[in-house]
Amino acid sequence: MIPPGTEAALLDSWDYFLHLAMVLTPLFIGASFLVGLAQEYLPPERVEEMLRARDHGSGNVLAAGLGAVTPFCSCSTVPVLAGLLGAGAPTGMAFSFLLASPIVNWIAVFLLFGLFGTGVTVAYVTTALLAAIVAGLIIGTLDLDGYIKDVRITAGGREIATDGGTSASTTADAGGCSECGATAANRTHRERVTAAGKGALSFFRDTLPYIAVGIAIGALIHGAVPAEFLQQIAGPGNPLATPVAALAGAPIYVSISGMLPIAHSLTEAGIPIGTVIAFVIGGAGISIPNLILLNKLFERRLLAIYATTVVTIGITVGVLFNTVFAGLL
Repeated sequence: MIPPGTEAALLDSWDYFLHLAMVLTPLFIGASFLVGLAQEYLPPERVEEMLRARDHGSGNVLAAGLGAVTPFCSCSTVPVLAGLLGAGAPTGMAFSFLLASPIVNWIAVFLLFGLFGTGVTVAYVTTALLAAIVAGLIIGTLDLDGYIKDVRITAGGREIATDGGTSASTTADAGGCSECGATAANRTHRERVTAAGKGALSFFRDTLPYIAVGIAIGALIHGAVPAEFLQQIAGPGNPLATPVAALAGAPIYVSISGMLPIAHSLTEAGIPIGTVIAFVIGGAGISIPNLILLNKLFERRLLAIYATTVVTIGITVGVLFNTVFAGLL
């Protein structure tokens, strides 16, 4: 016998699933197209070249900005980071790039806009970028160079070393990630746009299972989980809700496109927006795959500093949303 109310809850979840799917699908494809264009015109080696010429300070600002507009996947972000460190870029500047890359990117911006509107999106991007810049400046004042491992990474046809330099090799397919293919330097603008369009559709197909899972979880939260229960756990009455949320996102994070539908459902259930933002930032920054890749580059102490910095950013931004921005958004 079906418990009373179950059928209505499932129908509500299904309607919400279809609503999110219709809203997010075109936004995701559009954002993926811009990601493809960014990779065509700002490949990893170009990003490294731009940042090597900058010093501590202005370099942090540029690094955070490039981390936001060149949303490489983790398999490409870490080699770019290794290239920067190997070429002698300040550790703090490299950290600004590393911190901005997973939590601020075009896919996150487009999906945030579609789900939460302009005010939340602008506030999120602004505060997250400022946090990445400030955190990089602070880390740059610490003597952390000794906690970077001497490694050599082969990615995108290049051999990248953190022990004093990089060496370019012949172009090759990076493989293993739909976002990480090498870009031909002699393509025409039309060819680049065409490649970005094909890449967007390919990336959408590859990411579709994660989007579907995220939307499904969000739909079930919306239709089947009582709002009162969620508010008891993560509502404004729990002073530890925001710090716990910043840690809770990491074990379940797969992609930002899968996290944001869940985040939207939580806000619909009455969870404060800042607590939800902390959940998204923590998940994106200290996801298990990201930490595994960074473990190849950082000693454990530096890895712990990175994870602590991400959680601190998540809590800080979350508290700002729940207090300062509460009456403005």
